[in-house]
Amino acid sequence: MRRTSPFAIALTFSAIVLATGCAPLQAPPSSAAAALQGVAEAPLTAAQRQQWLDRVTWGATDSEDAQLQRLGLKAWLARQLQPVPQPLPAQAQQRIDGLGISQRPMDQVLLELGDQRKAVQDAASADEKAARQQAYQRTLNQLGSDAQKRFVIRALYSPAQLQEQMTWFWMNHFSVSLRKADIRAWVGDYEEQAIRPHALGSFRSLLEASLRHPAMLRYLDNASNAAGRINENYARELLELHTMGVGSGYTQADVQEMARILTGVGINLQPAGTPPPRMRAGRQGDYLRSGFFEFNPNRHDYGAKTFLGQPLHARGMAEVQEALDRIVAAPATAQFIAHKLAVFFIADDPPPALVQRTAQAFTRSRGDIAATVAALLTDPEAARFGRKFRDPLHYVLAATRLSVDQRVAADVAPVLGWINRLGQNLYAHETPDGYPQMQSDWASSGQMAARFEVARQIATRSAVLFRADPKEALEKPPYPMLSERASVRQRLPQWSQATQAALAQARNPADWNTYFLSAPEMMFR
Repeated sequence: MRRTSPFAIALTFSAIVLATGCAPLQAPPSSAAAALQGVAEAPLTAAQRQQWLDRVTWGATDSEDAQLQRLGLKAWLARQLQPVPQPLPAQAQQRIDGLGISQRPMDQVLLELGDQRKAVQDAASADEKAARQQAYQRTLNQLGSDAQKRFVIRALYSPAQLQEQMTWFWMNHFSVSLRKADIRAWVGDYEEQAIRPHALGSFRSLLEASLRHPAMLRYLDNASNAAGRINENYARELLELHTMGVGSGYTQADVQEMARILTGVGINLQPAGTPPPRMRAGRQGDYLRSGFFEFNPNRHDYGAKTFLGQPLHARGMAEVQEALDRIVAAPATAQFIAHKLAVFFIADDPPPALVQRTAQAFTRSRGDIAATVAALLTDPEAARFGRKFRDPLHYVLAATRLSVDQRVAADVAPVLGWINRLGQNLYAHETPDGYPQMQSDWASSGQMAARFEVARQIATRSAVLFRADPKEALEKPPYPMLSERASVRQRLPQWSQATQAALAQARNPADWNTYFLSAPEMMFR
């Protein structure tokens, strides 16, 4: 039989993918559980399990599939929606513990960076200054790299997979870029302290946690927003990108009022216990400092304000709280968040009825994220969709999880390299809208060719993940036997005859792995 070259098969797969459209205040803790009441207890078919795993987790694995079979869908979903603290595999936790960001608190990191900046200023010569500046930049780069590696380790091995997906969803929603200023120093702390604790919790709490964090305040310039020196950047994005959405009814006047509301909301990097600045008479009680967050009354505009059509009654930081409450309660916010979740999990153009019911769950639960996601995932309309195109992050993590399962990588730098090769460098989207989620954004011919090359690296050399030193020889064989994985075999009956014919032409396990990971069906979840 005449065999087709791997590259020709890759071009065929790419053409198939390019021609394929996408398929069609704290809430009560029982909200998510209530949304699961209608979930059937009947055992799932293998195809149904694959769809649930690919939707809820970063990618199906044999071990995750076995757990879903053992628990049943309702119990498994309940664990994902309201995860109890579960340890990562011991080796995975050791990898995280070994990262610099796990060994130094933020105040110590800031002291070290301050010392390095002072050393640059005190340099005796241009050459010395350049060398010290390079050392400072290396420190910042390492902090950013550590945050990326920690995220990948958790995405690959955490049993709380939905929490990991939602952490990324919100990091991308409340996006900051490590390419600006010193955000590299802050991005790991931003994820750890502001986003992750609220990823399946209260949207209202999440919104305020993002507002209070130096990464957001620096990235969108609110640290410099003060009475008489108004900066509207954060106010505009808070309404347009974080909550209500463009075209939802707020006006430019509301943006301007929100900027005034946010005056004085900023950062204080002085050591804990440093006396507060001297306050104007009568405003001492309005001063607030919590960690690195500071509300400084001296910088706040205390004038009367009307926001979203109604006057604000509070003052100082309480005025900020009142405005946030009003934003979160707005129907436009429920609609905007529901639609964005539906695009992330279900389809590029989700059914309006599905979005509406999800928005109703958001409103009914007072912004409980777990309850909102539960309503979305279990909606009857959602079951009809199982062809959501994988962005580069979903693709690389799914292919890697399928290849390594629970075997812990000694070095996840190659995974970051594969993600970067496909253009979705973690925390590096330069504009505040975050990375896009539509198939049209990630399905160009160049992207498909790059995915084939990444697929081939994972398929033939994934053993690079298991050597601590790049100089070490790769184990033999340097790739997994994907055709022997249960979660791989279960997919094949649902795949096209063209894909199965291509797999049949594989001359060896490495080729088979490559064809499988670059197949059109692997581009969707």
